[in-house]
Amino acid sequence: MKAITIIKAGGPEVLKLKTVERQPLAAYHVRIAVKAAGVNRSDILTRKNPNAYGDDTPAAQIPGLEVAGEVIEIDKNVESFKVGDAVCALVAGGGYATEIVVDARLCLPLPDGFSFVEAAALPEVMFTVWFNVFQQAKAKKGERLLIHGGTSGIGIMGLQMAKALGLKTFTTVGSPEKLEFIKQHDLAEVINYKETDFESEFERSKIDVILDMVGGSYTQKNLNILNKQGRLVNINGMNGLTPEINLWTIMSKQLLITGSLLKPQSIEVKHQIGVELQNEIWPLLNKGTIKPFVYKTFKLEQAAAAHELMESSNHIGKIILEITR
Repeated sequence: MKAITIIKAGGPEVLKLKTVERQPLAAYHVRIAVKAAGVNRSDILTRKNPNAYGDDTPAAQIPGLEVAGEVIEIDKNVESFKVGDAVCALVAGGGYATEIVVDARLCLPLPDGFSFVEAAALPEVMFTVWFNVFQQAKAKKGERLLIHGGTSGIGIMGLQMAKALGLKTFTTVGSPEKLEFIKQHDLAEVINYKETDFESEFERSKIDVILDMVGGSYTQKNLNILNKQGRLVNINGMNGLTPEINLWTIMSKQLLITGSLLKPQSIEVKHQIGVELQNEIWPLLNKGTIKPFVYKTFKLEQAAAAHELMESSNHIGKIILEITR
């Protein structure tokens, strides 16, 4: 099979298309002919440091955390899918390839009418949002949620999911075009953080939950605007991983700070997220209540260009690799 491999730690140029050995089909797994794979910031971290997550297996040298495609082989123990089924799946690496072997518990059927490209935009963002916002922070109907980076893949899908489940949504973006996108699709109350200080703008909004991938100087500001018993969930630290915070803010308002890495979670944890997504969110996808926004697609051999676009932060929505065998 063919795959994009990380030949050494470095920039986008270290991503090379190679012919690699097929993975053996393990018990309770399925083999998927990959038609599309999502590009995520975690892939960039893996490219810069292939052992960032403590995984030195061959699959870890192939980036890609979400795929969509057709089941072409199943283990005898698998009863949930059959050969020919169209699925999308959350994977712990190896997605930038023409095929992949995946635990069947991490596969979900394509929503009604979805293309493989659209479906490949779902797993990583949806699992991340559900795990952090709804399982860890326990956000519920009627509460107020702020997601920084509202036009990222996580931002766009997270805001849609939250609105559909009855939360009031807020977000920050970094350009007039992105601000207009949020307004056009009525995703949230929105500000351009380069023109307006989000702490000043949202300090009276009584935010209950914040999903933050910025970190750094945002951290104390996030704590300042949280409502009493509010929850701050960190999923990245693009502007710094070691912020200074005022503990009095946390104690006086009984705040909770948490965070996670999705990739290292156990199969059991990911499976439970998938079960809940299929019950709560898949019906909304089937009805068209929420949908992915794909900004641009690239061929598999253009993975380096896809990473360059991701790192530029000029995109709105998901970046996807289209794959042919």
